[in-house]
Amino acid sequence: MNESPFFAHLGRLRWIKRWGLMRNAYEENVMEHSWEVAVIAHALAVIRGEIFQRPIDAERVATAALYHDVSEAITGDLPTPIKYHSPAIRDAYKDLEQKASQELLALLPEALKPAFARMLLREAIPEEFCVLIKAADRIAAYLKCCAERRAGNTEFVNAEQEIREKIRQLELPEVDYFMAVFVPGYELTLDRLVL
Repeated sequence: MNESPFFAHLGRLRWIKRWGLMRNAYEENVMEHSWEVAVIAHALAVIRGEIFQRPIDAERVATAALYHDVSEAITGDLPTPIKYHSPAIRDAYKDLEQKASQELLALLPEALKPAFARMLLREAIPEEFCVLIKAADRIAAYLKCCAERRAGNTEFVNAEQEIREKIRQLELPEVDYFMAVFVPGYELTLDRLVL
């Protein structure tokens, strides 16, 4: 049995900081971000099935979301304004992410590769899952901006407005439901949360 550094790479996601070009009141790393995206993506999938009667495999959506930024264990986090600055940079970075995911997949024992490929390789993830994961990613970014604003950090005010508009433009009923029902709770203080 050969040793594999696959999970050691994933463990390093805790050291990769997000929002690197902005002053942060609260540091955020890729590992905690991935957990938040997975939780939100799971919620969106459950809402889609239970509220809007369009069932989807919520557990697989959550698992794919948990791994959605795993390539950053190799690439690091490239801030969104840079990542999407031009079509050339966007395409080059997408290619880099794909190659990094393939490198990570190659670290696994052969018997495990097919199961992990279903989460690591973008082309193996159903498009309807990707839509929910991207929406969850945006919601997590929006919540980060709101937290920064509440901390008095105006650095995130424009990003908060832009991301909120991008979320609105998704026109997904499960996203609108989550934003209306769950997001207001993030504005509450601890003493209001436990009432």
